[in-house]
Amino acid sequence: MRIILLGLGVIASVAVIGALVGIGWIVSVANSAPDLSKLKPKDPGENSTIYAADGTRLGVVQADILRKPIPSSSIPAVMKQATVAIEDKRFYEHGGVDFEGIVRAAVKNLESDETVQGGSTLTMQLIKNLYTEDRTRQGIEGYKRKIREAKLAEDLENVHPGRAGKNWVLTKYLNTVPYGTVGGQEAVGVQAAARIFFNKRAHDLTLPEAALLAGLPQAPTDYNPYLHLRKATQRRNEVLRQMLGSRDITAAQYQDALDSPVELHRSNYYRERRENYFFDYVRKELVRRYGRETVRQGGLKVYTTVDLRLQRLARAAIASNLNQPNSPSSAVVSIDPKTGYIKAMASSSNYGDSKFNLATQAKRQPGSTFKMIVLMDALRRGVDINKTSYVSKYLNFIDPATKAHIDVHVAEGHESNKPKSLFEAVVSSDNTVFQQLDLDLGPKTVTQTARDMGITSHLDSYPAEALGGLTYGVSPLEMARAYVTINDGGKRIKPISITKVVFPDGRVDTSLSRRQTKKVFTDGQTYEAIQAMKANVARGTGTRANLGFCPTAGKTGTTNDFTDAWFNGMTTNLNTVVWVGFPGTTTSMTNVPWRDGGGEMFGGNAPASIFHDFMTSALDRKACHDWPKPQVPFVGTPFFGKYAVSGAPSSTPDGQDPTTTTPATPGSSTAPAVPDATTPQNGKDGGGTGSGGTKYPPQAYESPPQGAPAAPKGTAPAAGATPTTP
Repeated sequence: MRIILLGLGVIASVAVIGALVGIGWIVSVANSAPDLSKLKPKDPGENSTIYAADGTRLGVVQADILRKPIPSSSIPAVMKQATVAIEDKRFYEHGGVDFEGIVRAAVKNLESDETVQGGSTLTMQLIKNLYTEDRTRQGIEGYKRKIREAKLAEDLENVHPGRAGKNWVLTKYLNTVPYGTVGGQEAVGVQAAARIFFNKRAHDLTLPEAALLAGLPQAPTDYNPYLHLRKATQRRNEVLRQMLGSRDITAAQYQDALDSPVELHRSNYYRERRENYFFDYVRKELVRRYGRETVRQGGLKVYTTVDLRLQRLARAAIASNLNQPNSPSSAVVSIDPKTGYIKAMASSSNYGDSKFNLATQAKRQPGSTFKMIVLMDALRRGVDINKTSYVSKYLNFIDPATKAHIDVHVAEGHESNKPKSLFEAVVSSDNTVFQQLDLDLGPKTVTQTARDMGITSHLDSYPAEALGGLTYGVSPLEMARAYVTINDGGKRIKPISITKVVFPDGRVDTSLSRRQTKKVFTDGQTYEAIQAMKANVARGTGTRANLGFCPTAGKTGTTNDFTDAWFNGMTTNLNTVVWVGFPGTTTSMTNVPWRDGGGEMFGGNAPASIFHDFMTSALDRKACHDWPKPQVPFVGTPFFGKYAVSGAPSSTPDGQDPTTTTPATPGSSTAPAVPDATTPQNGKDGGGTGSGGTKYPPQAYESPPQGAPAAPKGTAPAAGATPTTP
């Protein structure tokens, strides 16, 4: 009988369908409504939010629909009262369908010969928002839809009976109804509406603010206060009159609210983000894991690894060292070697000027920092780096194995023409020694070692790659990952940026934080490499990075024509990579100012200094300790290849004080004497005359914006193994 009355009321409002009036037809339409229990409500979605390691909100993932469902307790009574007063006065009296309202609307519509009132209740509107796909408004089909919605509304209130059920319906409605569009984004639900119109939480809405919002759903565009303030104000006042008539507010409250001007506060809450570059990196990781739509509207709470304190310290270290208007740019990446967590990903770039992430997207030439990959290849093959020597000399010949023209200097021509151990070649960053070692090992095997250490960028297995002369370059994040492999006892890790993802239903996914490792070196092999890098920091090209209070290992890098400068360093608790250069160009840093001077920018200058300043503040000094000796010491043998020499290493490398250059003995855990950290060496590494010392044109060392550059002059492309790594 209730559905029959509904049908009669609806049909009575439009004379043109009078011929169709019939009890059987109305019942038939009502019975054609689907079974509510078998319907799956539409999920309008919820915005995903990303947080820092300490729980600080980094930002909301950008989406066209803004929505944040909130519980009934977070919605003020005044908002509920305003909505009921203007949309459905008899909400607490009817059972989902307001028959008096339908008849009243029908009479009004017939009197005015147009639709001036609707008969939909809040429950029927909720049905439309949650279940109804059909949006037909005109003709017979429109009336059929209304009858079906009425049937489903009654069913819904039968499922949620009583006062508690009414509160459920109202809360659900307030969380799913559209309130309007601002800046291309539609606010769905009262929480999003409160944010974009008043820059506050729904819980904090005042009476006039709640009245304005309650009036919007009927015509979100027409009543949008940003577009039509006068109409929005009139609509607000109508809501207030209805609230007064319903005795929800007193006359005094009504008058005060009526006299209040509409004060809008446009909010950037859904657009504001912290640590934009890291935020974008995390978002891409999420899209790869869950898909774009789930990330945008899945209501995910994403907790990340980034330490905001370390972010601030990294930027401060960059700013204090590169503090001139024409100083180059810099990027810093820090990873916890024990967990693989990315603790810092900072740069000097302004996100507003460029969305390009120097830490993850910039493919730059690594210079002499790539030598440690060559060294690890040698160690993995059993080479004793203290007893294997090469003559440090100018190289200019055609290598018969690779057919490459080798043309390599030590920086500034400081060849000693004497045998130098691989250990001491790391300390002085000797290009000629490492170029000869690479030729003896075979560039293809060095490429495989780079892959095993986590380098995923394109490699050609050219001899020049041993000295950092890559066709396209690598990112700071890649180099940080590669050096973590050394720091973590030979275990390659996958850098982790996300610790957990919480879904709206409470489900927690920690799969992205699972530490993925693969053992590619022994503890003994990495220990030998670390001893050489400790010596580099203590008395070699990396002395500016010397922390003094904490055992430190690292390697400098400088590329062809000083286009890139690096320092890749570590303590037992933190790996940090610093890159310095001019993004997107091959501009040489031959006369650039920085805090401690100017001129040519070596890896041992600003990059090492930035590392020092950052790590000094970032590290917990109480947790500092030396690398432990391996349980199974590395036992290597001297390597005598085509270019290696059988003579003993020189006891005094060229240009060094013999009192500070005694080579470390195999397996020793004691680094050579550390000079005073306040009087660093010149900081120059072997990349001063070319990328890794090899005289190749700049395009061989700077990744162009698009297209593939020509191979480096004097090289014969060699097909190298480039397997992908996890």
